[in-house]
Amino acid sequence: MEDKSPYAAAANVPVIKSPSLRVPKPVTLPPDIHPLPLSVEPYFVYPFRVEPHILTMESSRRSTLAAHAARREAYLKAREEEKERRKREALRKVAPGFDPQGVLVPTRTASISLPISPAPGSTSPPGGHRHTKSVMEDLVDQLAALDSSSSNK
Repeated sequence: MEDKSPYAAAANVPVIKSPSLRVPKPVTLPPDIHPLPLSVEPYFVYPFRVEPHILTMESSRRSTLAAHAARREAYLKAREEEKERRKREALRKVAPGFDPQGVLVPTRTASISLPISPAPGSTSPPGGHRHTKSVMEDLVDQLAALDSSSSNK
């Protein structure tokens, strides 16, 4: 019977050992080597007398970290507030009364009211109430005064 294996042709090829290769010597163990124990549990002894010390150190470490984090957050918050305050001050130098969070509302500082003298030939109404001129009436009066002064020259 003929072999139908894909390696059938390679089965008849002779294998030649290279003179540059050598087989390593087998490893021999020394006779005084310590064998592994059947159980390693005796080697895993936990010293429970150290436990309270470790727990107190851990709690103090956590409280220190929390204090540092709180101090850092307070510093960063104060720094942000200082930056915002400087920014608001710079904006108030440009526009007094400006508040970026609120609506800008004008405030009346000092109102100067000039008494309006009655025109010659007119009488003031009884009760002391005078009719105040509108802006257009005042403009017309000023233009008429300019026109009369220029025509008198």
